[in-house]
Amino acid sequence: MRQLGIIKLTHEEVEALRLKNMKELCQCGCATQMNTSQSTVARLLSSAYKKITQAIVEGKALKVEE
Repeated sequence: MRQLGIIKLTHEEVEALRLKNMKELCQCGCATQMNTSQSTVARLLSSAYKKITQAIVEGKALKVEE
């Protein structure tokens, strides 16, 4: 099996994705739960979506940073 490239997601990006997509919270609700601003949540989601898209398109693995 060939070696896959790895794209790393931060814990914060994963938590923003979980709250937005699984708990179906708005960005303001996510921000409240994460104790941060709505603009920070927007940046986290944008970054996470970009990384996930890159992994799918380029056939790379996703890894949550430890």
